[in-house]
Amino acid sequence: MEDRAINIIDLQKSFNDQKVLDGINLEIETGKITVIIGKSGGGKSVLLKHIIGLLKPDHGEIWVDGTEITELNDKGLNEVRKKFGMLFQEAALFDSMNVFENVAFPLREHRNMSDSEIEQTVEERLRQVGLLGFMKKMPAELSGGMKKRVGLARALVLDPDIVLFDEPTSALDPVISLTILDLIKETQSYIKRTYVVISHDILGMFRIADKVAMLSDGKIIEYGTPHEIRRSSHETTREFLEATRIPGFTGGSHG
Repeated sequence: MEDRAINIIDLQKSFNDQKVLDGINLEIETGKITVIIGKSGGGKSVLLKHIIGLLKPDHGEIWVDGTEITELNDKGLNEVRKKFGMLFQEAALFDSMNVFENVAFPLREHRNMSDSEIEQTVEERLRQVGLLGFMKKMPAELSGGMKKRVGLARALVLDPDIVLFDEPTSALDPVISLTILDLIKETQSYIKRTYVVISHDILGMFRIADKVAMLSDGKIIEYGTPHEIRRSSHETTREFLEATRIPGFTGGSHG
């Protein structure tokens, strides 16, 4: 499983009597961008929370870099979480900290670094997302797109093996959304880490994905390259792509 950063086996989760995950099987390749698509409220965020250990499944296994995490205690989970960075849906910046301090926060919490080392690392990440000149700005002074950029810089600052993205283009206009997506693609090409993105923005996600997983009714019903998913013959996938008017979608033709 050396080429698999994450391996999910028969993952099941119910809340009360509602089954949200109904036997998820998914292998996420190391050093690639895997996008998990599906309808809003279809379980994508629940799956993401399992991957990072915030939820425990009713049944199944989750392997992260060769470690099965579902039975780990808090100490073990905290060790695994050091492998992860995360860009939250709302960027989740600290309102009382400026841009520099927001990005520096994980370094101060988890690394024994000098002030000069922290400054150098933060500046490098902010340069990558195009915000080097905004270090002293407060979150309230930033646009939605700029907040997402700061969130991305913070997610990358610990040089994680795996970066998780929860709806990275939500609440952004189409032009800014494309900018953020291009930035995600660019940073991944630069640092060659494993990116896992969940979204219902199919058109945007096809722009950046190496692999696409379609989540429906609690299962991964299809997994493949964007080209393969575009040419899907699966009824649910076809309906989903037709509803989002995916360019190049062939309605399941395999000619």
